[in-house]
Amino acid sequence: MTSPPASSPDRRPRTVFDHRIETAAGGSVEALWRHRTAGLLDTPHAALADAHRELVRAERDVTFHRARLARLASGEFPVDQALLTRIERTVDQLAHAIDVRDARQAKTAAALEPIETAAPPRTPQHVGAKEIAALLAIAQGAKLHENLITHRLAVATGSRTRISYAQLQHLEASGLVERDTSHPVHAGQPVTLTDAGRAALTVPRPTGPPGTTPPPRPTAPSSPVHSRR
Repeated sequence: MTSPPASSPDRRPRTVFDHRIETAAGGSVEALWRHRTAGLLDTPHAALADAHRELVRAERDVTFHRARLARLASGEFPVDQALLTRIERTVDQLAHAIDVRDARQAKTAAALEPIETAAPPRTPQHVGAKEIAALLAIAQGAKLHENLITHRLAVATGSRTRISYAQLQHLEASGLVERDTSHPVHAGQPVTLTDAGRAALTVPRPTGPPGTTPPPRPTAPSSPVHSRR
């Protein structure tokens, strides 16, 4: 049995849910997948991304077996018993792929429904570049520690970026991060992103230098008005 070709991001087949997912998630499917890989999604969106990836693999399998069946029936091969056997086997494989695809569609629909019915998450109106950098560092794992000698508080992150206690308080007041206060500070209190913090990282940001605005669009010159004499 020939296996389907390896998945390629550039050849991702479209699914019946792509438009609904992009509408509910507020971005492209590709962005949803990237945010899932980076660990920036909350539980419902992560489940949706995983279900959609499985659906895409199932759609690819259906496409593979359908194309194989079309080739076998194209007249390229001699019509004999061996061809009929290959066609029957391919039909069985296509039927199985369709069953798997239908099950993955049901799973994707179930993951999408609560996101479509839920209110959109509250996101800050403006999150500066410094806050975004801190959120990205915290997303890789972070803990608030107290220095046993100086008693100063600071956040240590998995990327070795240190965040001041004052900045942590600012992020907490903005609803972007939260601490697990069940742990003592001297042992390290885990700091994690809230849903609003994750949403802030998924909002598209301008790629130009800070404070720049796109140049105004040129206006067409007005037609001269000729006065009648």
